[in-house]
Amino acid sequence: MSSEEPSQNPTNPEDQSQNEEGSTKKLSKKEAAKLERLRKRQEAAAAASAATNISSTELDAADPLAENYGETPLDDLKSKEISGRKWTEVKELNEELKDQVVLIRGRCQAIRAVGKKMAFVVVRERGFTVQCVLTVTPDVVSVPMVKFATSLSRESIVDIEGVISVPATTIKGATQQVEVQVRKLYCINKAIPTLPINIEDAARSEKEIEKALQAGEQLVRVNQDTRLNFRVLDIRTPANQGIFRIQCQIENIFRQFLLSEDFVGIHTPKLIAGSSEGGSAVFRLDYKGQPACLAQSPQLHKQMAICGDFGRVFEIGPVFRAEDSFTHRHLCEFTGLDVEMEIKEHYSEVMDIVDRLFVTMFDSLNDTCRKELEAIDTQYPFKPLKYLRNTLRLTFEEGVQMLKEAGVEIDPLGDLNTESERKLGQLVLEKYDTEFYILHRYPLAVRPFYTMPCYDNPLYSNSFDVFIRGEEIISGAQRVHVPEYLMERAQACGIDVKTISTYIDSFRYGAPPHGGFGVGLERVVMLFCALNNIRKSSLFPRDPQRIVP
Repeated sequence: MSSEEPSQNPTNPEDQSQNEEGSTKKLSKKEAAKLERLRKRQEAAAAASAATNISSTELDAADPLAENYGETPLDDLKSKEISGRKWTEVKELNEELKDQVVLIRGRCQAIRAVGKKMAFVVVRERGFTVQCVLTVTPDVVSVPMVKFATSLSRESIVDIEGVISVPATTIKGATQQVEVQVRKLYCINKAIPTLPINIEDAARSEKEIEKALQAGEQLVRVNQDTRLNFRVLDIRTPANQGIFRIQCQIENIFRQFLLSEDFVGIHTPKLIAGSSEGGSAVFRLDYKGQPACLAQSPQLHKQMAICGDFGRVFEIGPVFRAEDSFTHRHLCEFTGLDVEMEIKEHYSEVMDIVDRLFVTMFDSLNDTCRKELEAIDTQYPFKPLKYLRNTLRLTFEEGVQMLKEAGVEIDPLGDLNTESERKLGQLVLEKYDTEFYILHRYPLAVRPFYTMPCYDNPLYSNSFDVFIRGEEIISGAQRVHVPEYLMERAQACGIDVKTISTYIDSFRYGAPPHGGFGVGLERVVMLFCALNNIRKSSLFPRDPQRIVP
């Protein structure tokens, strides 16, 4: 039985066959379905031509080429059949495919008519674009087919079959330097005629807007809230495609490097009975009548995994912070990249992993993500990150001294504020020619309760932060692994020991010296690409004022 819906026309294909041919023989179900598809495509073409004021002489209901274009019926998109057709990705279209027939699928990024017998359609797929040309040609492309193409709305999804040609001149409006001479064109899904934001506007750089203003022209500037409200459109821009592909690579490099260093990937609970970091910045909830909260980090459980003899562990997962931080670098939910490992002698072993991990990461991104970085640079211009082969390490006291010499007074037992971090980053760049460095031996008072104090000065700790372009991205330390001292530190930080009793108990059964660190994925992307706001590197950001889309 045909999967096509029954025709709403009083005359069905089988009866039509009898009336027109005078035959008592009915069409086969396959032939009837084929006629039904043809009728639907003709109706779609007629509707499209009406919308673009096509005269009846230009569009004949019996257009012999009607099967070459039109809207694909929904039934044909319900996984109806496996045809064996092969689609070629737009990024693969090049001069080597000259004169070959290809089938592509993508979005209509731009549509331009040239008279009534020619049209250009720029098709985009995953950030790559190709110019498709429709030219009225006997037995190939009809006038109604050209008109159907020009009636399509931007961002509609189409299938195009055509022959690859290589123009003599450079194509400025597409990434691929070939053209597709269209033979068939089918609309898979229509976008609404008027989009909330245009991709062209969303992809525009501030430099372009300012240049236009100087020339007396005003271009549309899409602000951040509008972008985030219509994020599904915003992330289609080349820059955003680059940002989130780089984010994927950072996660992948993080995982692969640590696996190569004999780390084990783990998954810890995000629903916990008590605060994992201390303080009040937690999302509290009712857990079957018991008070609970969303984990601020996997800190406690990754330490428990070390006590469970995994030796070295890492996790990639969501982290929740209920802070009312209305800044360019804070989110209420972000992706944490966390590491914990046994220490044999010194917490510098953890810093060694940080050093090699991030130098490997930066090298790989610069080498394998050139197109993505270029796309980002086009809209958000930035200079490549400066970093050393052996990452610079300064003590907190050395950092404070550098700031003091530059006229910035800092509490030697306090924390660095945002301005001080940026100033120190500037001083480090000038003196050491690097934008990536480690600052260690922080004051104990500004670190979490589970941080191990320094052996030679209990006012300082075996801890470190890592900075990119003057902003902190990583916090790490050696942990307290002695349960009695851990209880003492927790109470000193105002944490109810009862809420973390299972955590503390895990150290009563023998715990090795250990340490680790945590880094926010979105912040790494933001700072590596020198973006001005972390919301640009979060696919669907969650901040104190946003929980949709």
